[in-house]
Amino acid sequence: MPHELESLIGREVVLDMIPPYVYLGTLVASDDRFLTLEKADVHDLRDTSTTRELYIIDAKRHGIRPTRDRVFVRLADTVSISALADVVE
Repeated sequence: MPHELESLIGREVVLDMIPPYVYLGTLVASDDRFLTLEKADVHDLRDTSTTRELYIIDAKRHGIRPTRDRVFVRLADTVSISALADVVE
């Protein structure tokens, strides 16, 4: 696991992706290829009229609404990762 991600294990995180997706969930593991989230919301931004930022702020205010028990996300497609608690409203 990359050292920088260790502090995020067990916390709710936001993954901004190269494709038009955003992932929200609890980070449980990481290796050189995948991030593993549990109780995750996999959101395709093409399916909604809201912006990425408004969607994330809504999740911070009201909680993550999981659509997956567990999901493996390609690290190579990830633009950024942050704790949901660090999202500025």
